[in-house]
Amino acid sequence: MRADGLRIEALSVSLGGRPVLDGVDLAVAPGETVGLIGPNGAGKTTLLRAVLGLVRPDAGTVATGAGRPGYVPQKHEFTWDFPITVHGAVLNARNSTRWFRRPGRADREAAAEAVDRVGLADLAGRPVGELSGGQRQRVLVARALARRPRLLLLDEPFTGVDVPTQELLTGLLARLAEEGTAILTTTHDLAQARATCTRICLLNRTVVADGAPADLTDPDLWLRAFGVAASGELKALLAGTEAP
Repeated sequence: MRADGLRIEALSVSLGGRPVLDGVDLAVAPGETVGLIGPNGAGKTTLLRAVLGLVRPDAGTVATGAGRPGYVPQKHEFTWDFPITVHGAVLNARNSTRWFRRPGRADREAAAEAVDRVGLADLAGRPVGELSGGQRQRVLVARALARRPRLLLLDEPFTGVDVPTQELLTGLLARLAEEGTAILTTTHDLAQARATCTRICLLNRTVVADGAPADLTDPDLWLRAFGVAASGELKALLAGTEAP
């Protein structure tokens, strides 16, 4: 794997004295899209934050190669009533770690390119508070892309967005992967993950299973990951058929 992918080895994290991750091993190569799936409380968001260096691990290592990863948080983590335009919000992401630095031409060009890639060029001057839910999600993706990252982390990017936004983001992530970006995304949408991800990683504090979607058809794996027996609908989906 090239140095600009992601490699996690034996990662353990505790929050408030409570173990959240235990001995996680995971690698994402350039051009791969890995879907991180698990129940609520499984440690998916904590894993992303550990990769970003926002939480300190108890043990293990995280290697992300050159440059800072791009990160798409859940929509509620952004202050949407802040008086800033779409372009301003994306441009601000270029300077998020460099206070008092005026944006230069390269910053403005990168921001404009990111806004265009998520289909918001016509709304670049609109205040973010006036956007729909799907448009807001596109802003968060554009903020991540403005830094032109080699590694992109997304936390539930398809939750609560409309179908056009889902289709746009699905196509965009596919193109980013083709360009060599390593992508790790958390999701609750199994069908979406199976359709769009190179690999699926089942996580519940540790990695329960990791492989191509077509290889993760054993219901016992899902039982171990979610702690519940596979339903008829899930078994049908895993088998590639429709539920009766």
